[in-house]
Amino acid sequence: MALRNIVEKGDPILRKRSREVGEVTDRIRSLMEDMVETMRHGQGVGLAGPQVGVMRRVFVAEPEPEQVYYMINPEIIEQEGLVEDTEGCLSVPGYYGMVERPQKIKIRAMDLDGNINEYEFEDFAARVMCHEYDHLEGILYTDKATEVHMLSEEADEEDAGEDIE
Repeated sequence: MALRNIVEKGDPILRKRSREVGEVTDRIRSLMEDMVETMRHGQGVGLAGPQVGVMRRVFVAEPEPEQVYYMINPEIIEQEGLVEDTEGCLSVPGYYGMVERPQKIKIRAMDLDGNINEYEFEDFAARVMCHEYDHLEGILYTDKATEVHMLSEEADEEDAGEDIE
């Protein structure tokens, strides 16, 4: 496994739609293992192909410690409810924003063995999956955010005794 460089906002690759994976090969598996290592190194909970400069429809997510999902050619096939909460992104370092996402989703994707599976996610896990899926479509959370703040603003506001909503 190896750490990959994370592409940051402003790079045009983050605005392109990724291409489907035709076959799950050792190269794809290796890429996704590298992505897990890179995600954890960056203290993230998800990472998509475009974020490491690979225009393939793949992402990894770890919404709970040691619970890694490998999503290849994912499709969100059902969604329910709406919840607004804060998000950040390894490709937009130093910022966070309020984003509305489905409260519940069902997603279909291939795994590392090429098997097609369906998964259901709620709350934070659903948010992570939708965030990563958006990367495959060339969408950043900042495109959907109602507010975007620098992380240092939060510290400044807390020091001033103000709540951030």
